[in-house]
Amino acid sequence: MLTACSDELSRARPYVLTTATTGGTFYPVGVAIATITHAQLAESDGISMTAISSAGSLENIKLLRDNQAQFAILQGPFGAWSWDGDGPVSTPQTHIRSVSALWKNVEHFVLLSDLTENGTMADLNNLDGDRYVLGARNSGAEQTGRFILDTLGIDYQSKFSLAYMGYGPTTGAIQDGNIVGMNIPAGAPVSSITQAYALMGDRMTILNWTQESLDRINARYPLWDWYEFPPGTYPNQTELIRTVASPNVLVTRVDIPDEAVYNITKVIWENLSTLHDIHRATRDMRMEIAIDGLGAPLHLGAIRYYREIGLEIPERLLITEAEDRANGAGSNSP
Repeated sequence: MLTACSDELSRARPYVLTTATTGGTFYPVGVAIATITHAQLAESDGISMTAISSAGSLENIKLLRDNQAQFAILQGPFGAWSWDGDGPVSTPQTHIRSVSALWKNVEHFVLLSDLTENGTMADLNNLDGDRYVLGARNSGAEQTGRFILDTLGIDYQSKFSLAYMGYGPTTGAIQDGNIVGMNIPAGAPVSSITQAYALMGDRMTILNWTQESLDRINARYPLWDWYEFPPGTYPNQTELIRTVASPNVLVTRVDIPDEAVYNITKVIWENLSTLHDIHRATRDMRMEIAIDGLGAPLHLGAIRYYREIGLEIPERLLITEAEDRANGAGSNSP
């Protein structure tokens, strides 16, 4: 009887996938993943999932730590920071395991065109107390923005007057002349940039990256790669823009059963066309780059799936079963 009750309780409580605010890309894609998982696995395997909104990557790490969520979508750098205990994550999160790279999180560092010299990230060093938005306070955008600017040697602490707001208010602020620029990391094309470009045209510039800048941010965490906006990606955009992007990542806890993670990973990749239909940003997702840009080792269940389909897994993403068990994993743990 006790075993039957325990099984019933386990089935009745779905895994929680934590995402970000409802206005971004994390939430709708998370809802799609949870919906597909429930539809494909609830009856056949007793695996269910529900998506919730949150403040974003940093809160998601805390929710995973406290087992208030069992899966989370993170910006790529947060996956690396959580494993190493770096950046805004002060303690290594050894219970976190990677499941998959998702869509690309594309860097949009925007500056009023009147303040640009060569249209690259170096132009940000020329500000003089101007009001600039790195993101909402304590958001993933703010934290990754600080990391990028610090790594590139841009003295934003003294040269920017930092303002804190979400993507929607930021777009309104640059149109109203209340700020000179903004940092919008998101799946492209992102609606806030589309709106700003439609109204401002060539009065705003998405800053280009150089090879030197890309090499510098990849020196410690090789997460970023080139990402190009052909002319016409955004309204009134007439020139090619060359920026960079890192993958958003799906992570889980080490104690989630291997079979569950295997089945969830398989369902996501076997229903990729459905995700493409739900949100345009997920069209960046391709099987051949499913494990590129991951910062934490793969869950054993995900390793099993990727090996089945013939992906070569780098040594840094592998962890032994004995090491996993030492960190609290269990093949049959709820």
